[in-house]
Formats: sequence, structure tokens, C-alpha cells
Amino acid sequence: MDARTSSGHLMLITPERVFYAGLLGRPRERCPGALHVYVSIKGGLRLTTGDGHETCGELFAVRPNVQHTISSDFRAAICVVIEPESVEACAFDALAERLSGPEAGLVACRIRAAYEQLREKPHRDGISSVELDVMCFGETLPARALDPRVARSIAQIDSFSGEPVTAASCAAAAGLSCSRFLHLFKQETGISFRAFRAWKRARHLLHFANQNINLAHLAQDIGYPDSTHFSHSIRRFYGLKPRAIFSGSRDLAIYRSGRVGEEAAVS
Repeated sequence: MDARTSSGHLMLITPERVFYAGLLGRPRERCPGALHVYVSIKGGLRLTTGDGHETCGELFAVRPNVQHTISSDFRAAICVVIEPESVEACAFDALAERLSGPEAGLVACRIRAAYEQLREKPHRDGISSVELDVMCFGETLPARALDPRVARSIAQIDSFSGEPVTAASCAAAAGLSCSRFLHLFKQETGISFRAFRAWKRARHLLHFANQNINLAHLAQDIGYPDSTHFSHSIRRFYGLKPRAIFSGSRDLAIYRSGRVGEEAAVS
């Protein structure tokens, strides 16, 4: 049996979701750009927010761009990541509220059951975001209706192919001035173009986390100007250095489902 599957550590990546069950690493402050739903596999979790407030529990939902530290009684934990631009704004807020209320325990049980289902499934690559939502939350989260010009720019950012995506290139493709495009992008997604692109760049690293790969080459290929920017960005979003992520992911089985461009291998 492959060591990656025998450990039970796995990650399913779609363009809109990530389901991760594996090591948390040494607790450090992180500030990811998507909703993170942390669930304990055994024991409990401890969440410390940026103001130093600490809470214990079995499930925590942390909204995008919120500084926090997460630790676990057990070495591994589950994390479900939901990209905010992929879910209708009111539904996204309702889900975050639901996960912080009295239903948290029931949802934690459902997400643990989803983990067991994923471990047993013979073909994980075909699982869609819709299927994953039903497995984890018992419902389909309604998709956000984005302006087509913004949707095209997001798809371009997610493709990670060809030249780096800039606001100017996206504005030109949309037939807008750069300032008008940047205003429209933030209006539609709730986040600036630059911050959005930075998060997606860091998220793309997950596709290669279990590979024996040259990190300097990876940084360049996914759009970082140099290794220093790469390291600082990854530490800000994940609370870990890139090398620590790769070291802790050697036994991680990674599955992908979604747009072909996002799954392309980095040379």
C-alpha cells in the first residue's frame, strides 16, 4: 500500500474548495484568504485570535483574512477551505454563523464522516465542489453570480499558465480602464485584486506540497518575484515556511478536481 494513503492524510483540491486531513504543524499565526473550517479528528482544538483570545472546541470557522493560530490535541486535524467569491454573499455569511452556533457539533460529525468517505472512495479526483459541500454541510452552497468580466479574470488568475496576470491585462481584456476594473473587482469579490491574486498564488502551492521539488523554481513558476517574497507570503497565509509545509506533506495523498489549467504541473 502507498505510504501516502496508509497514513490517512489526504487533500482534495477543487477550484472553489480544499478538503485537508493531515498535520497542522507548529502553531503560528496565519491569515488565509478563504473561510477555514477546522475540525478535530481526536481530542479538541484551540483557536487563538489576533487579539489573544483563546477558545477550545471541536470545530472552528474562521472567516477570510482573519489572523489566528490553530492547534490540536492530536497531531492531525481536518480543514475545509471555502473560497468566498464562489458562494453567494448572504449564504456565505449564513454558513459562517451556522458553524459558530449550536449546530457546530453536528457539522463536525458530518465532516469527520466525509473524511471517512473520502478515505474509502476509490476515485477521489472526480469529486466536485457541490458533492463536497453536501458531504460536509448537508447542502449545496449557492454559487455567487459574478460579473462575467470579473469571472474571466479569476479564471485567468487560477490558470497559472503563461505570463503573470496583472490588473492592466485583465482590465484590457474586460474593455475597462485599470481603475474602473479594480473598483469592479473589489465590488464583486469583496477584496482587492492584489490581495486576491496573492492568496490564489499561495493556494496554488498546495497542488505540489507532497512533491520533491525545487522550491526556488516553484516560487518563480507560480509568480513570485524571488524566494524572499515567496517565503514571507506563505508564512503569512499558512503560518509555516514553505519548507516546513513540504516536509510535513511527504505522506499526503493529493487529489484534484476542476479546471484543467489549475492542475497543470510545474516544471
